[in-house]
Order: sequence, then structure tokens, then C-alpha cells
Amino acid sequence: MSAEVSGKGLLLKADPIAAAFRDEVKRSLGECPKPPKLVGILATSSAPSKFYAEFTRKQCEELGVEFILKKTGAALSSDLGEGDGVEEAIIEANEDEGVHGIMVYFPIFGVQQDHYLQQIVSPFKDVEGLHVKFHYNLYHNIRFIQPGSLLSSAPSQLPSKVTVETDQPPPGTVKSIIPCTPLAIVKCLEYAGVYNTILPYGDRAYGRIVTVINRSEVVGRPLAALLSNDGARVFSVDIDSIQEYTKRPHVQGSEVEQGQRYHPRHVVRHSNLSLQECLALSDVVVSAVPSASYKVKTEWLKDGCVCLNVAADKNFEKDVRDKASLYIPAVGKVTILMLLRNLYALLLFSELESHSWLDRLRLQQYRQIPEESSQ
Repeated sequence: MSAEVSGKGLLLKADPIAAAFRDEVKRSLGECPKPPKLVGILATSSAPSKFYAEFTRKQCEELGVEFILKKTGAALSSDLGEGDGVEEAIIEANEDEGVHGIMVYFPIFGVQQDHYLQQIVSPFKDVEGLHVKFHYNLYHNIRFIQPGSLLSSAPSQLPSKVTVETDQPPPGTVKSIIPCTPLAIVKCLEYAGVYNTILPYGDRAYGRIVTVINRSEVVGRPLAALLSNDGARVFSVDIDSIQEYTKRPHVQGSEVEQGQRYHPRHVVRHSNLSLQECLALSDVVVSAVPSASYKVKTEWLKDGCVCLNVAADKNFEKDVRDKASLYIPAVGKVTILMLLRNLYALLLFSELESHSWLDRLRLQQYRQIPEESSQ
């Protein structure tokens, strides 16, 4: 039954969104002289992690990527502890020149130790985009990167002022890697029409108010930064606080240089609004709370909003489409394609440094492909 006939909002599954990128990814990876190799490291007995690993394998096989699943710790034997040997497995994959990408199935130990493990993965093989170099660029709205800078501990160069942005990398640079789950969410919102492609690149979410529930460093916080750097006003909701992310000045004309409409990157401020008040204002609601009991109240939603569930468990009540005009229940299929898209980008990183497997003409052609997307 159609949404129009039922009187409910549209249920949009990830399949058609993923299909929009599958051919692009398969074509790009097919240009490699041999299948790129992705190593997945599974160090936990977690059922969702096991499912994600098998799903990754299936997608890689379909798209011509060699996938090797390296099991350690509790994933290898019930006699071993969660996470045993994971650090050694990462280092081994870093040092293997035949490995082009590494992904680790988190969570394993907890936020702090998992963050340490994320930084061990070589940025030249970090398909998940969790390395501090990529997070720094994301938070500072630095969209292009010189691959050689990944070898330095110094941060990327900040833009001196707000300029008219373009999606074309300057010579000698490529697009910086974006964490694959937040990027998948952005692509879903682009597909749903939340982004206005008539507006300038880098500001296509202007006019949208978004609530992102959960401020994790893997999904929630980078997503809030991505959306606000694209022009949206974002409420970032966590268990003990609500923050507002925006690159627009709080008081018009008082916080940016004369002639500029917004900051070079988002600014974070404390918000005194409640979750209910945020939801009543929001055109888009994204929830990523890892809890089966957590539910966003349908009655609090703004009529006609877009709702997107990222958590393994459904964070929205069953009647969410009574208020939402569009509901996306999962993004995993899009996330895998963004991960493989990142894998191809990392191959370009290596090519730009060594020019060993792909001729410069192909790289130049890649730079010239027009993109409607914001990231």
C-alpha cells in the first residue's frame, strides 16, 4: 500500500540508495590491475559484529574486492578473551604491502581503548575514516588533503577565511576520508532531498534543522559536524547534555569577518532546549542509541519530518510514520558502499604518492567527474 493511500509517511529502505552507488564503486574498483584487498579484524563474539563481517564479505565478493576476515580473541576461540590479539592483527595488516584497507569491528573494549586501536590503523589503510587526521579535517571543514601530510604529526592547514567552495580537489590533493557511517547518512539525506542541490557546494543543508541523538565519536558527533558544515542547524543530543552545532553566527554580523555569511567551520554552543523542544523544531531526526529500550516519542516529532534510524535496534516507535513524511529504518547497505568508496579513495592516495599502479591521466579524469553530493 502506498504512503498516499495509507495516510502514513513513506518507508524508504536502503536498497535503492545503495544501488545509486553500487555501479560507481564496482566500476572504480574494477579499474585496479588486481582486486584490492580489504582485511576485516573481528576480535569479539558480538552477534552484530559477526553479522556485519559476513555482510562485508558478501558485498566485497559482489564488487570484486578480496576480503580476508582475521579472527582474534573471543571471535577465534571461547578460551580467549574479548579483544585478545587485536592490536597485533592491526599492526600485521599495516605492514603487509598487499593489504589496501583495514576495518576493525568495534566496539571491543570500550570508548578509550577502542579509540587507541583506531589510531593504530595506518591512515593510508583506514577505510572507516576513524583516524585522528581524518576526524580533524572533518571537524575543521577541511575537505581536501595532500596524502603526504598523513605521514606528518602536524594538523592539516586551516583555511584563512571563508571562500566560495568547490567539490574539485586542488592539484596534488584528493578528498579527505570521511567516516563511512556518517557519510552514508549524509548520502541517504541527499537521496531523500534534504540537501538542496541548487545551493552552493558546502552549504546545501542550509535552512534545515536536524536533531542527532547520541554523540559518539564513531557516528553522532562527526555526523553533527558534517551536517552543520554543510549549512544545517544541528542539535546534538547526548545522555547528559544538548549542544547546538552551526556555522552561522549567533548574532548576525558580530562573529564573522565583514562580507562573510558564516564561519569557516561549525561552532558548538550549549543549548538550553529540551529534547522535546528540539524535535518539535527539527526537519530531520537521526537516532543512533545502542539500546533496544530507547524510543523517540512519535508525538514529539514535527509533522512531515524525515526520520533515520542508525542503531542496530529500532530507536523510533512503531507509529513513527504517523508523523514522519519519510522513515529510513537502517543504513548498513549504504555504509558498506561508502567503506568501499573510501577504499578506492585510499588507493588514489597511494597512487598520488607513488604513481605505481594507476596512470596520472586516470587520476585527472577522476578529479574532473562532476559530483552533486556535498561530501
